[in-house]
Amino acid sequence: MVVQRQTTSYDASHDEVYASPQNTLESGGALVSIVVPAYNAGAYLRETIESIVLDAYPYREIIVVNDGSTDDTPAIAQELVTKYPEIQVLHQQNTGVCRARNFGISKAQGKYILPIDADDILLPGFIKWAVDVMESDAEVKCCIPKAVFCGERDGEWHLQPYSKELLARKNMIPASALYRRSDWEAVGGYFEGIQAREDWEFWISLLKNGGEVVTSPEVYLKYRIHAASKRIADRELKHKVIDALNERHPEFFQKVLGGPLRYQRSWSRLINRLHNLIRYQHLVTNVAYTDCSDFFRAMPAIFRTNRGEIIYNRRNQLRRMSFSGHTFVVKAYHRPHVINQIVYGLFRPTKAKRAYDYAIMLRQKGIGSPEPVAYYTERLFGLFLTKSYFVSLNSTLPFTYNDIIAEKFDITEEREYLTAIAETTARLHEAGMVHQDYSRGNILLGRGTDGQVLVELIDLNRLRFHQVDLDEGCKNFAERLPANDRQRRIMAEIYARIRHFDADECFRLMEKYNKETR
Repeated sequence: MVVQRQTTSYDASHDEVYASPQNTLESGGALVSIVVPAYNAGAYLRETIESIVLDAYPYREIIVVNDGSTDDTPAIAQELVTKYPEIQVLHQQNTGVCRARNFGISKAQGKYILPIDADDILLPGFIKWAVDVMESDAEVKCCIPKAVFCGERDGEWHLQPYSKELLARKNMIPASALYRRSDWEAVGGYFEGIQAREDWEFWISLLKNGGEVVTSPEVYLKYRIHAASKRIADRELKHKVIDALNERHPEFFQKVLGGPLRYQRSWSRLINRLHNLIRYQHLVTNVAYTDCSDFFRAMPAIFRTNRGEIIYNRRNQLRRMSFSGHTFVVKAYHRPHVINQIVYGLFRPTKAKRAYDYAIMLRQKGIGSPEPVAYYTERLFGLFLTKSYFVSLNSTLPFTYNDIIAEKFDITEEREYLTAIAETTARLHEAGMVHQDYSRGNILLGRGTDGQVLVELIDLNRLRFHQVDLDEGCKNFAERLPANDRQRRIMAEIYARIRHFDADECFRLMEKYNKETR
C-alpha cells in the first residue's frame, strides 16, 4: 500500500448491508463491480440503473450505496433490487461520495471497478470494451468512456488527451472510468478528507507513478448537468481542494509543475518557474535515493502543510515521514539571522550540508549514525539562506542515553550499553572529531539483528576536527552525560583503555567536568 503522508485506508466495519438478495452471480463471481453512490438521487436513479442493466456484459454486479438520502432514493433502490436481482443495496449515514464509493468497493467482488454517478447514463458496450483493453495490457490503469452532456447542457464533453502535466492542473478524468480493484487497494481507496474533486485526488494517487489511460473511440456515457450536480457545487471548494492535493502529493507537483499546484492552476508552472528564479534551490541526494529527489525538493511544501509526525519541535523541527517504501527523519533548520543567511553556504557550509557530510564521514570510520539521504537548501536571490533541510533514514534503534538515566536496563545490559558508548566516544576522539552537542538525546542505542549492541550519533552539524587530548576528550564525553560513580567508572575504563590513558585520571576528569545532574 502506498502510504503518504496521512493516507486513508477504508474500514467499513460499522456500515451495514440492508438488502442483498444476490450477492454473487451464478457465474461464480463478478468480474466487474459497478458502484453507484446515491444521495437524494430519486429523480435520476431509476434511469441510471436501467442504463447499466441494458449493457449485456454478463460478468458484473451492481452495487447501489444509499448515502443517507432523505428523499425516495431508498425506496427506488429497493424497487430496483426486486426488479433486477443482480443489484445489491447498501446503506450508510450521509458521509459523502468518497465514503460511499469506498464502502461499495469494499463489498465488491470484481477484479475491475466501475463507479457510476447516480444521475449519469451508461451506454451499452463500454464494459466489454474496457475489460478487453485492460486484460490485454497491464500498463493501462484506467479506461475512460467518451462522453456527451445531457440534462441542462448538450454536446460532446471534449476531454483532452491524458498526460501527467494536464492531470496535475485539472480534473481531466471522469469519475466513471474502469480500473482494477487492486489499484484501489494499493492507494488506500478514495481519500475521505476531501469533499470535492475526490476523483481527481484518486486519479493522481493511481497514476502519479506511471500507467496509461485509454479513452474509448465511441460515446459510452451521458454526463448529466443540472443545478444540483456535484460538478457545479464543487467549484466553491476550489481552494480547499488545491490545499489538500498539495498536502497529499507534493512530490508529484514538484516533478510535473516544478512546485506546488497554485490557485491559478493553469499558471502553476510559470509561477513556480518565476518563484524558483528568485529562490535558488540546491539539492544533494545519496545515489541510493535518487528516485525520491522530487520528494526532497518538495520539503518546504511538506513542512508548510504539516505532513509527517513531529518528533522534535523547538528552534529546529524534526519530522518522521514515509515515502516510496522508506521512512525518513527530516530536520528543518531554523532560519538564521540575516548575517548568517549570507555566511552559510557562501563562506561556511550550511548546517544541513555539514550534517550530511559528517554522517558520511562517521560511517566511513565505522562510527554509527543513521544513513544520510539528502540535504536541501533555498536561497533568496542566490544570496540569503532561507530554508535548509537534512534527511536521514529513520533509525531503528529504540533507546537513547536518557533510558540509561531512567534505569530501564538491568545491570548486565546497562554495562553493555555503557561499554559501547565509551568505545564509540573513544573512536570518535581518536579520529580527531569532537561532537559539540554530545548530549543524552543525541546518542541512540539498541541492538542489531544479531543481538550486537549498537550506538548511533545524531545532530552532527556541530562536529569539530582537531587532535583531541585527554582533558578535552573527558570534558566532551562527560560534560552533558550524567552518570553515577559506577556508570562513570565503566565508561572511564573503556575510554582510557582504547585511548591509552590512565583510567583513574579519566574518571577524575569526567567527574570534574560533568554539569548534568541525574
